[in-house]
Amino acid sequence: MQFEELDLNYDVLDALDDMHFVECTPIQEQAIPPLLEGRDLIGVAQTGTGKTAAYLLPVLSQLRDGGFPRDAINCVIMAPTRELAQQIDQAMEGFSYYLDDISSVSVYGGNDGIRYEQEKRALSLGADVVIATPGRLISHLSLGNVDLSRVSFFILDEADRMLDMGFYEDIMQIVKCLPKQRQTLMFSATMPDKIVELAKTILTDPVEVKIALNKPAEGIRQSAYVCYEAQKLKIVDYLLKRPTPDPSRQGGEPCDLNGEDSAPASPLPDGRDQGVRLSHVIIFVGKKVHTKDVAITLKRKGYNAEAMHSDLLQEQRDDVMYRFKTGQVDILVATDIVARGIDIDDIQLVINYDVPHDEEDYVHRIGRTARAGKGGRAVTLVSEKDQPLFAAIERFLEKEVPKEPVPEEFGEAPAYTGRGERSRRSGGSHNRRRGPRKGSHHGGRHRHKSDKGGGNKPSNGGSGKPKGPKASE
Repeated sequence: MQFEELDLNYDVLDALDDMHFVECTPIQEQAIPPLLEGRDLIGVAQTGTGKTAAYLLPVLSQLRDGGFPRDAINCVIMAPTRELAQQIDQAMEGFSYYLDDISSVSVYGGNDGIRYEQEKRALSLGADVVIATPGRLISHLSLGNVDLSRVSFFILDEADRMLDMGFYEDIMQIVKCLPKQRQTLMFSATMPDKIVELAKTILTDPVEVKIALNKPAEGIRQSAYVCYEAQKLKIVDYLLKRPTPDPSRQGGEPCDLNGEDSAPASPLPDGRDQGVRLSHVIIFVGKKVHTKDVAITLKRKGYNAEAMHSDLLQEQRDDVMYRFKTGQVDILVATDIVARGIDIDDIQLVINYDVPHDEEDYVHRIGRTARAGKGGRAVTLVSEKDQPLFAAIERFLEKEVPKEPVPEEFGEAPAYTGRGERSRRSGGSHNRRRGPRKGSHHGGRHRHKSDKGGGNKPSNGGSGKPKGPKASE
C-alpha cells in the first residue's frame, strides 16, 4: 500500500513526498488506519520495521486536522533511552516540516541547566508533542513544570525495554496524571507476560498488530566461533588484526568488507603488524562491567577503542558517540541499551562478544552492518553456557550459522552441540551439525513547490527540505 492511499492530512503527505516515502511498511499499513479512527493499539514489531512513522504520522495528521487545545500538551511519547528519544525527535522534524503550527520538545536527562530551563519553558507553554524519557518527565512532574491533564495521545515506544530497565513505576505514575479519555498506543519488540499485563492496565479495547520478526539482511555475512570464555579476547584481537577474505575471490585474497582491496594499517605501538585496519566496528557485550574490561584490554593492545555504558555521564556518552560516528574512534564496545541510538551506514564488522538472549536482539545487533546497500560481517562468540541461546537463534534463522575454527594456538575449544555440554575438540577442527483526502488550511493537495517555502517553517527549527528518518524508522 502507498501512503497516498491512507487518509492522512495533505501536509503530512507533502513531507512524505519530499522524503521520497512512497510505500508503507507492513506495520504502517496495518497500524495507521485504526489509529486514524481513534483506536487504542498495541504493536509488536522490532526496530527497523517503520514503527516510528506508524504512530507519528496518524498523530500529526489528527493534530493538523484541528480540534485540539492550542495551549496544552496534546501528545506524550515515552522512550526508554535518550538515544531513542533523539531519533524520534529527528523523525518528528521531518514529518512535521509543513506543520508550522505544531510544536514539539524532547525531554531527557544528562543535560545542563540551560537545557533544563528550555524544557521547562516549552512544557509550560504547552508543546503539542512531548518526547520524553520516564525519569526526566517524572522530574518535571514532581516540580510542577508540566500539566498532562489534557493529553489526547499517549505512546509507549519500546515498552519491553522500559520495563526491563525498571521504569514500570514511573510509567504508572505518569499514567495517573493523564486523562482517562485518551488514545493510547504501545509498541514492543516482544510480548512477555509483563507487557500483556501493562496493556490490560492502560489500553482500552486495543487493536493488536503483530509483525513477524524479519530475518537479517542478505548482505550480512554471519559466522560464529565456538570457544571458551577465556578465549574470547584472543579471538577479538585475531578478528581485528586479520584481513577479511572475500569468498567470491579465488585464493581468498584479502579485501575489506565492502569488496575493495584492503591495505595494511600502521603497526601497533608494540611493533606488531595490525594487518587490515578496520574502522567502525561495534562489539556488543552483555554486561556493562565487561564493556569496560574489553575496551581497556583493546586499548592496551593499541586499538582505538572506547566503551559505551550507562556509568558514563551523558556528555561523555555523547562525546564517545560523536567520535565514533566521525571516525575518530574505530571500535565501540557497548551494551544493547546504550547502543540503540547508533544509526551509521558504514559499520564494517559487528562482534557479539556475548550471545544475545533473544532473536530480536540478535537481529537488531547485526543489523547495524550491511546498511545502505553495503556489505558487512557479523561474528558471534559462543561460549559453552551460551550454546542453547545460539541454537535458538539458528532455529529462528532456519539455517546453521557457519562455525569458524578457533586458531590452534589458542588451545582446544568446545564442540558445538547446542546444549552447552562439556565435550571438547581440537582448536583447528570443525564439529559440523546440521477515500477522499482530509484537507488542510492551505487548500489543495498539490501545491506548487514555491508555495511550500512561504511562511511554512519547520516547528523544530530545521531548514531546507525535511530531513526526517530513513524509510525504516
